Amino acid sequence: MKNNIIKLLRFLVAAAFWLTVWFLCAKAVGFQIILPSPFDTLKALAKIAATSEYVKACLGSFINIMTGLLTGTAAGVLLAILTSCSGIAYHLISPVLSVIRSTPVASFILLAYVWLGRSVVPSFASMIMIVPVIWAGVCHGIRSIDKDILEVADVFKLSPWKKFSRLYAPGALPSFINSFCTCLGLAWKAGIAAEVLCTPKDTIGTHLYQSKVYLESAELFAWTATIIVLSMIFEKTAAWLLGRLKKRIHPYFNASDRKGVRADDSI
Repeated sequence: MKNNIIKLLRFLVAAAFWLTVWFLCAKAVGFQIILPSPFDTLKALAKIAATSEYVKACLGSFINIMTGLLTGTAAGVLLAILTSCSGIAYHLISPVLSVIRSTPVASFILLAYVWLGRSVVPSFASMIMIVPVIWAGVCHGIRSIDKDILEVADVFKLSPWKKFSRLYAPGALPSFINSFCTCLGLAWKAGIAAEVLCTPKDTIGTHLYQSKVYLESAELFAWTATIIVLSMIFEKTAAWLLGRLKKRIHPYFNASDRKGVRADDSI
């Protein structure tokens, strides 16, 4: 309890410091259109939050990003299983995923805008950015399983399902969870960027773009604050749920930690 209070106090002090810096910089600039103050931003946030468009935009962006996150996670896991079982598949698929990791998200957004409808682009952008991360994490987890244990499983002639449920799934789960946590913020960034470029209806990114076009800087800051808050709530909630899952399989996490498993390790 004491540690939580100390952490909260540190956060409040840091927040107060940077809000003061922001306020002083806004006063020094003297033009709201260039840099609105925290108070101007708060008033703009209260104004837009009272409208139905605000709720629709938040819900629309959340659905887009969740769709991309879940689709990308499923695709990454399936590709990891495929490439771990087949050397040919690994050599065919891994270069493509490496290219995806190295390509700017804006390139995929513009290509998807040409190929797909604008309403699909945010989900596609989120998905395409997280597939390589999930794939790398799950592959690393599978390859980090002790080979002696696998040999014992072969000696006792365990069925493929038992190998998967008792060895591969628990062994890869720690790396998967680490990768998934990494992808939470990445999915939000890619999805909102796609919305700004493609301006689909009822999304936060579209309102960000409109605020920029009409030089409504306070609303631009207010929508940005909304993105930050929603992303933090989403990440904290997912981290809490995954933390509870970690406790159920803590022996596997301890073993993975001793081996230094990281979500962003390349294969």
